[in-house]
Amino acid sequence: MKYIEVRWKHQSPDDPVMIYSELDADSWELRKVELYADGRKGFADSSREVGGSMLGLEPLPELAEIAAQPEFEPSEITPSEFEAVWTQATLSEDNSQA
Repeated sequence: MKYIEVRWKHQSPDDPVMIYSELDADSWELRKVELYADGRKGFADSSREVGGSMLGLEPLPELAEIAAQPEFEPSEITPSEFEAVWTQATLSEDNSQA
């Protein structure tokens, strides 16, 4: 598994400013969290798509390829960093289904 965060520098309120992804060995997204400038959150996994988020339709490119685009600042994060973001994003959804 690989875990990444990507800061997306833009001015559109309709697009996330932070994207967190859990990737398998072939760079397919397994789970994703998207955070918006206004505080909204979206997330997706194999069984849920919440807040407009969805898993990618193709494997993600390497970090260097993402970083080559000036509006993106990608970095690898630890599994525990991803889990903290995932837990925070999914907490309200999980509680509403309990």
